[in-house]
Amino acid sequence: MLFVVTEALEGLAVERWGRTLVEGAARRPDHLVIDLRHCPRIDAAAIDLLVRVHGRLIGAGGRLTLRAPGDRVRRTLALARVDQVLDVEDCPGPALADAR
Repeated sequence: MLFVVTEALEGLAVERWGRTLVEGAARRPDHLVIDLRHCPRIDAAAIDLLVRVHGRLIGAGGRLTLRAPGDRVRRTLALARVDQVLDVEDCPGPALADAR
């Protein structure tokens, strides 16, 4: 399952995406990918959301991958030390490659 975030994950966007991602995790996919290449920044609420979704997926035998975050998002993840908990991957290809 693939989600492509095309805005900053902060404020009201976290609430909107939260509903979407929690619903996606509730489907119990083996692998949920969140493509962040077009997400310019994230805040603490977004990090909390990502960690919660990760926990739900792990508990159901699945996994979460954050794909292609930009430098600013990567630094934020590192400062929060969640880059060592969450699977973060670089991916130079198009965001929709796995959507087929």
